[in-house]
Amino acid sequence: MKTALPTPPAHCTFEPEDWLRLAKCWHPVARACDVGAAPVKATLLDEQLVIYRVKGQVVVARDICPHRGVPLTLGFHDEEGIVCPYHGLRFGEDGRCNRIPSSPDQPVPAKLNLLTFAVEERFGLIWTCLAFDAENPQPLPTMPHWDDEGFQQINCPAFEVNGFAGRQVEGFLDVAHFAWIHTDTFADANNQFVPDYSPQETGFGFIADYWSSVGNYPASSDYRAPEGFQWLRHFEMHLPFTATLTIHFPGEARLVIMNAASPVSSRVTRMFAPIARNFDLHIPIEEVHAFNLRVFEEDRLMVETQRPERLPLDLTLEAHIPADRSSIAYRRGLKKMGFGEFFLV
Repeated sequence: MKTALPTPPAHCTFEPEDWLRLAKCWHPVARACDVGAAPVKATLLDEQLVIYRVKGQVVVARDICPHRGVPLTLGFHDEEGIVCPYHGLRFGEDGRCNRIPSSPDQPVPAKLNLLTFAVEERFGLIWTCLAFDAENPQPLPTMPHWDDEGFQQINCPAFEVNGFAGRQVEGFLDVAHFAWIHTDTFADANNQFVPDYSPQETGFGFIADYWSSVGNYPASSDYRAPEGFQWLRHFEMHLPFTATLTIHFPGEARLVIMNAASPVSSRVTRMFAPIARNFDLHIPIEEVHAFNLRVFEEDRLMVETQRPERLPLDLTLEAHIPADRSSIAYRRGLKKMGFGEFFLV
């Protein structure tokens, strides 16, 4: 295995310094259930990737055959790896070339091994780090209740948004837009007030406990919370682009949603949404997928039409209201990580 050099790809849409900071972080690139032996195509930070499994190992590599530059995602697989369709070179564990059909007795030179990236499988997702620093490794995001007894694990199909990951994440953290955007799914158009809340900085970003009377039962449901019930929404922001929301329903019922925004480029984001819950376990998973997509689709137009497309980290460049405390904490966190003012070119 050769480790890919931490350099931006050609035609990169991020500033080089910002790209390298992002490349040192973990990002999801596929659902684990969608990755088998056959090559799977993905793009992260403008880098074209191939993902495959071989003998129980997941490999994430640059999607290019080191022999003559053909994308390996055009190839196929056998039990020993993925096969380039141009000359039949095969790549197995750790991205090593293990077969040269035209010269079967020749020792395989190291230069024919793929450029691979660090990989982890967690929360039903395949995560990768393009510039893994073994001496100062970045931690993967965490997700409350995913492994807890009694909780169902659900992984919604990924979908893409034509907008910057930072804008999408900021919208996920926002609590003031419920009454304006999400009334067809769960919110009340007449419940617009946002009570005070205070984000607290953590080693991975920040947390925020938001208490309000805004319910979270589907608008089509007959369920209603007891009179006077206060809903707790516990946010955990894992910089730069992964957040979790734990919603405390009446009793001990809990719903956890991970919003993992994977930056395909600075203007395209691939959304992953693992979910954990300990109630309504009888409801078909397909219905959960559909409801989750409806909620995200309600946000799409706002995220894709915001201007500037970029996320201004200088707080003087946009106006703010008290409900924006999480947004402000998010921008300050990104700036503290060293990202540039506008975060993209």
